[in-house]
Amino acid sequence: MQLSDFHYEGWGLSEQLLFEAIAASNAAKPDLVLLTGDYVTDKPNSIHHLVQQLKHLESSAGIYAILGNHDIKPNESRTEIIQALTSIGIQVLWNQIVYPFGDGLALVGMADFYSGEFNPKAVFPHIPEQVPRIVLSHHPDTAAMMSRWRIDLQLSGHTHGGQIVLPRIGPLAPKLTKIRQMIPQPLSRCLSSINKKPDKVIRHWEWSQGLHQINQNFLYVNRGLGTYFPGRLFCAPEVTVITLL
Repeated sequence: MQLSDFHYEGWGLSEQLLFEAIAASNAAKPDLVLLTGDYVTDKPNSIHHLVQQLKHLESSAGIYAILGNHDIKPNESRTEIIQALTSIGIQVLWNQIVYPFGDGLALVGMADFYSGEFNPKAVFPHIPEQVPRIVLSHHPDTAAMMSRWRIDLQLSGHTHGGQIVLPRIGPLAPKLTKIRQMIPQPLSRCLSSINKKPDKVIRHWEWSQGLHQINQNFLYVNRGLGTYFPGRLFCAPEVTVITLL
């Protein structure tokens, strides 16, 4: 089970949606629950309220988490969020490998790309070549950076699926630059406040949600549960059940 991008502050994630997401996860009776970052938006102390709900998550082989870009700034956020998650039995991975089912499957949790500590070269050589591996990496663009190594499945979040996804057009964010050039200045300023530099969010907008193949590797991008301004349109929150065969 993958859950991502809670952004548990204010209106970003309602109590009802969080309750329903946890209930859906538990109903699936997952072997693993994997959390792929961005538990808060700007206020790290929001994590203490969030973990009071996350402690109800159930999993037969453990709950593992990585951090996202909103979880590491300011600098003290990282420590506070790791401690809060750890306090309810969630193991936070930071350029680490664990084997939740013994040596038959490696679970790798990467440091957030924006932390300056994202370092696949220090991690992947320690996994036996024949061992299947799932990699948790908050930012989908890291799939291109890690394509030199075998990754059976990378799980990411970060994009919120684009948040505003127009029928037949796709995510609005990467199209904003061209749109702002074509519309009156007052509306242009409004669009600018939504997303000034969409390439700073993600370069590969074609990977903003769902399953993708990058060379021999597979990437799944979860749309996340929470949001922030201006909210979601045609881009529903997501809880992902993944069956490995």
